Amino acid sequence: MALHFAAEEYAARVTAARTSLDENGLDGLLMFAQESMYYLTGYDTFGFCFFQCLYLGSDGKLALLTRLPDLRQARHTSNLEDIRVWTDEQGARPETQLKDMLADLGAGGKRLGIEYASYGLTTLNGKAVDAALDGFCTLTDASELINQIRVVKSPAEIAYVRTAGDLGDRALRVAAGLTGAGADEGEILAQMQAEIFRGGGDYPANEFIIGSGPDALLCRYKSGRRKLDANDQLTLEWAGVFHHYHAALMRTFIVGEPTPQHQHMHSAAVDALGAVEAALTAGSTAGAVFDAHARVMDDAGLRDHRMNACGYSLGAKFTPSWMDWPMFYHGNDHVFVPGMVFFAHMILMDSDSGNAMTLGQTYVVTDGAPECLSSEPLDLVVK
Repeated sequence: MALHFAAEEYAARVTAARTSLDENGLDGLLMFAQESMYYLTGYDTFGFCFFQCLYLGSDGKLALLTRLPDLRQARHTSNLEDIRVWTDEQGARPETQLKDMLADLGAGGKRLGIEYASYGLTTLNGKAVDAALDGFCTLTDASELINQIRVVKSPAEIAYVRTAGDLGDRALRVAAGLTGAGADEGEILAQMQAEIFRGGGDYPANEFIIGSGPDALLCRYKSGRRKLDANDQLTLEWAGVFHHYHAALMRTFIVGEPTPQHQHMHSAAVDALGAVEAALTAGSTAGAVFDAHARVMDDAGLRDHRMNACGYSLGAKFTPSWMDWPMFYHGNDHVFVPGMVFFAHMILMDSDSGNAMTLGQTYVVTDGAPECLSSEPLDLVVK
């Protein structure tokens, strides 16, 4: 088996999940989130784009229902022993085979949690599961049950996150070295990802974001490439990734002469990130972090150009997004404890002037000041 953690670590995770089941009055959990499956068993696949479900009973039983192409994947990457396959055929109804599996495991008449809020469970499949299990058992939404456990990382997970942070720094240095007038966005992207692969890293859970000129104001990936002008701006958001654990960074580089607004935005972003670091302490809240960021931005006269969120948790994530729960926004009362990992992004976009500025890096919450996973300076990069 190609497991990334010791057997004792997986056992501790399952024990924590069973404890949460008991605390929530649940007899079992139907997991459709690939993150949950990976966390509890090591199962590593992109096969969740099809129907598959991992069941955990309060008695500790684990069973996976998946497709035949993922049978060997599950055997090789996980510690699962009970792996069942639903059949590809015209009119296939994997939800009925899920019911059969649950009946065999003694889940009939039980109260089961289910991960409705998951990319692995489409609305169509979710309705089919509801219909198939109607009268067989009682389903209740437990989408956050595993998320609330895995938001706090173990020492072994933190080690992977630190490796991801180093890979992210390596990609940053490559990008800065390639940026300049005439540089091709495609080459920058290619070499950033290549550097992460060279270091033993993985694909990210979503595309790296790259945009220059007007596209530097975008916060999402879009297709299409261009070469940088003599006076330009380049926004990059990427992550070092190791065993699916992410450490994200964000920067806007300036090619040629930065405008006074670029300089003002960058200064505010540095100050706001400092305020975030001061608020990112055990016992503080996600809302307090956002408010600290917002105060700095607003005092700098940049209220109209900032975002209404400034970061989120990171961990082992799968397509289509590396964003994890919880997020930094006003009023979020989630309390920090040591071992949580967060990406803080300071994003400023002025559509009127066309100027963009971003700054972001990943932190581990500790008993004291947060541990920054990047060793690179926050100076404005001008090429």
